[in-house]
Amino acid sequence: MEVFMRLYSIATTLFLLIGIVPLALAGAHDYRQALSKGILFFEAQRSGYLPGTQRVKWRGNSGLMDGKVNGVDLVGGYYDAGDNVKFGLPMAFTVTMMSWSIIEYGKQMATSGELAHAMDAVKWGTDYLMKAHPEPNVLYGEVGDGNTDHYCWQRPEDMTTSRNAYRIDKNNPGSDLAGETAAAMAAASIVFHRYNPAYSKKLLAHAYQLFDFADKYRGKYDSSITVAQKYYRSVSGYADELLWAAAWMYKATSNKYYLDYLGRNGDALGGTGWSMTEFGWDVKYAGVQTLVAKFLMGGKAGNNGPVFGKYQEKAEFFMCSCLGKSNRNVQRTPGGLIFRQRWNNLQFVTSASFLLTVYADYLTSARRNLHCSSGTVTPPELIAFAKSQVDYILGDNPRATSYMVGYGNNYPRQVHHRGSSIVSIKVNPSFVSCRGGYATWYSRKASDPNLLTGAIVGGPDAYDNFADERNNFQQTEPATYNNAPLIGVLARLHAGHSGNYNQLLPVEIPLRKPTAVQPKPTTQGLIGISQKTTSSWVANGKTYYRYSVIVTNKSRKTIKKLNLSITKLFGPVWGLTKNSNGSYGLPTWVSSLAAGKSIDFVYIHTDSPAVVSVSSYTIA
Repeated sequence: MEVFMRLYSIATTLFLLIGIVPLALAGAHDYRQALSKGILFFEAQRSGYLPGTQRVKWRGNSGLMDGKVNGVDLVGGYYDAGDNVKFGLPMAFTVTMMSWSIIEYGKQMATSGELAHAMDAVKWGTDYLMKAHPEPNVLYGEVGDGNTDHYCWQRPEDMTTSRNAYRIDKNNPGSDLAGETAAAMAAASIVFHRYNPAYSKKLLAHAYQLFDFADKYRGKYDSSITVAQKYYRSVSGYADELLWAAAWMYKATSNKYYLDYLGRNGDALGGTGWSMTEFGWDVKYAGVQTLVAKFLMGGKAGNNGPVFGKYQEKAEFFMCSCLGKSNRNVQRTPGGLIFRQRWNNLQFVTSASFLLTVYADYLTSARRNLHCSSGTVTPPELIAFAKSQVDYILGDNPRATSYMVGYGNNYPRQVHHRGSSIVSIKVNPSFVSCRGGYATWYSRKASDPNLLTGAIVGGPDAYDNFADERNNFQQTEPATYNNAPLIGVLARLHAGHSGNYNQLLPVEIPLRKPTAVQPKPTTQGLIGISQKTTSSWVANGKTYYRYSVIVTNKSRKTIKKLNLSITKLFGPVWGLTKNSNGSYGLPTWVSSLAAGKSIDFVYIHTDSPAVVSVSSYTIA
């Protein structure tokens, strides 16, 4: 962890135009396959003794001495990202979000045959977190040191770096770490309540102790575990984690004490005050606001109704800002992706998509709509936007790149990940040294020898650009907390119209007589235009065609202010900027077309090819 279109699907493109999409539309992504791969990724991140059921065969046992120097057994758990450190805060958040995904959409996972795998992934994390909590007021929050670990490039099976363990206690508190771990234990106890009651009860006992520890001995964990500051600094402090933990404690126990804690401390700890545009391992406010809004809509607020109403206002601010319907909106790339930062931006996309999805279902259950400053939003529109974000990740984006490794045909091949980038110890057991790994494997300009199936990498920048290079850790490094919220959304999307979530409305595209005629390339002045049918599918008795158009500058000079005319078009266009006069210009991320260079765009409709011609341009 160094911590921090071309082909747009018919469903996503329609959302961009009118905001409502049918999940069952043919030609959509294989969400079941993505779900399966997304859960499998966690097995590649395992530390400790691997079980006989291990499906990622290129991994081996690792970290078998973890905790020994400190006199405690800390074998197990997850490596957070592409390194070999076990960071407690993001690991606990990962477990919380995996558990929330199962709580909401476990039935859908079961129909996909993935529920057992998802529960195994949660248990692998909670088994470790219980080890890390050997006493009521002691919690180990890190094993390994980011500085020494990043100096080396080794397989986890070979690592020679420090495995010192770092802890919080009543003299060195960490309310954010203890609070998040309490939330993880409480959420996981719900997951196992029916299937393993004894284990669930054990988790809940740890959760009770950890919440009390977090609340009684207050402080930021990175002031006690200072080695974490460079990698997982707690910028938001611990107030959000105290509320987050209380919400999960109430959900797990129905104990009114925790409900009243949320009401009594909502103002003081920021739950009713902070209007957020992000949700992730550091900042939990949007998550707790969403949970409290559910309590309110479910009639469980009791005397806390007015305060919980303020939580809900903030939850809905987050939803509206993601949709672009607030007075302060989340930034998006030209391709429509939520964008917060260049460094592992997709963590914010997957977590926001999850909140949007569950909130849509909460609203449906309450028979409510979302009211934003720019208008009313229905639950199907929330789902549609979340779906557009997931579809972008899976390949419906300007680069036609899947940012889930192993999904689709075009995905990152040089992932910033020690284990996947070095030959498996099962294939070549020769020791890989600390610096030798950099010389031999890190600098190698070739695909990874081991496929990190299901990993969600950091993703593109603010302009949809992405460089598949191992040293580009900001974009090619995966993380467990990228995947954890996504598995819930994928399960929900795979369910489609089935089960209790039949809330999606159909949309129509004008039906034209289909003829898959391939248009002949043309040259108009200095510009060549060629287009072809790249795919077709049938949905609701209609045949849809996806056309790809390539526009080439055949001159020896740079062309600017290019405007195209597109007539006989009966569907959406992606990859161009539509002008006020109805013509189309270069996309916002392209200012000019150099000599010999090309741009491409796509459109989808149910007719023969549209007529594309040049309206005007200037020579630089």
